[in-house]
Amino acid sequence: MPQTKIFGFSGNITRPSTTRAFVEHIVGELALKKQALAQCVDVDDLGPSLLKAKRLDDLNAHARDVVQQMLEADALVVGSPTYKGSYTGLFKHYFDLLDPTSLRGKPIIIAATGGGERHSLVVEHQLRPLFGFFEALAMPTAIYATRNDFGNGEVISEAIRMRVGRAVEEAACAIG
Repeated sequence: MPQTKIFGFSGNITRPSTTRAFVEHIVGELALKKQALAQCVDVDDLGPSLLKAKRLDDLNAHARDVVQQMLEADALVVGSPTYKGSYTGLFKHYFDLLDPTSLRGKPIIIAATGGGERHSLVVEHQLRPLFGFFEALAMPTAIYATRNDFGNGEVISEAIRMRVGRAVEEAACAIG
């Protein structure tokens, strides 16, 4: 029986990144729960070919490989920092390259980070509709965290840890 694969994708371009750390935390929790292989990347890992790509074939071999690994994963954890009330532009550009049917039925935990609570609906008003377009199976529990929920790059908020736990349970059930 093939091993379950969990793939995390973070829509940030800075390092170190709270969003990347958050995605890695969620991926780690789900991988532990499912005894799965885990992989995390961010937009920056795709390299410069992403910027000019109009379709997947325009990406370099490494970036196409990253896309293929994501498409082959059993579940995704997708997160973005919040800029001006939405996900990042490169994050959206990456998903614009995908075939609209490529994520159909795939379990996805959606997450976002931001500077304050005023952006908390980004997961419901921006990310959920995006993955609804792809007919992905976005988990009912989406997770938004602010910088106050982290300390030294780690999730320190018990409320956020509980939401992560709930989303992980939902995804684990969806994976089967």
